[in-house]
Amino acid sequence: MTNHPKIVLITGAAVRIGKWIAESMASDGWSVALHCNTNYKAAENLAEKIRGQGGIAEVFRANLACEDDVEKLIPQVVQSMAPISCLINNASTFEYDSSESATRSSWDLHMEVNLRAPFVLSQNFSKISNRTTQGIIINILDQRVWNITPHYITYTLSKSGLWVLTQSLALDLAPHIRVNAIGPGPVLPNQRQTNYDFNKQWENTPLKRQISSEEITNTVKYILNTPSLTGQMLAIDSGQHLGWSMPATSELVE
Repeated sequence: MTNHPKIVLITGAAVRIGKWIAESMASDGWSVALHCNTNYKAAENLAEKIRGQGGIAEVFRANLACEDDVEKLIPQVVQSMAPISCLINNASTFEYDSSESATRSSWDLHMEVNLRAPFVLSQNFSKISNRTTQGIIINILDQRVWNITPHYITYTLSKSGLWVLTQSLALDLAPHIRVNAIGPGPVLPNQRQTNYDFNKQWENTPLKRQISSEEITNTVKYILNTPSLTGQMLAIDSGQHLGWSMPATSELVE
């Protein structure tokens, strides 16, 4: 990573996994472009915290379901900061639907935010990438792309598409840009889960442990500092994608 202009754009950076990654990279000397949509106040608070610790952070607001907003995001970051050398596609829509309940609206929302937006951002990142140094794209996926269930069907389709895109772009953008992914397991409860549901979820993984924020941020660091790694997804999930220790999955709220 030497000689890299250390500027990263993180989508969905205001809360949860995106916030962890932003704080970790800022502490490692990265200038951080914090993308948000509805969580603007949380993003501003995070930027103030990073700046208060001597780091550099700016907030950029965009609706990733709106193509025009997506197209403008990287040019806005470049104009305000400088060309980025790392793109982390973390923002995600995660709404429940099934084969019976899925609608055109739920399909479009998941596909636009979880697949189309990362693709357009990756295109625009490639256009401004410095060909003398190695750029990096990290897509935040979900272990379920290796552990298919009938739940969250259009979400799963969108994340599975992003996994295929990760591999395709790793070939297409090499050698100037590396493209990898992280597939988290039970890190934080989602909006449908009680603490009981969430605890049962990680207790039913093979390793029977919740994934910590440090494991996610350390995985980002590993990807950043491993220049021969591309086209991979690292499942940080206590083995959840293997499925063997989860006989009661259908009885739990995901």
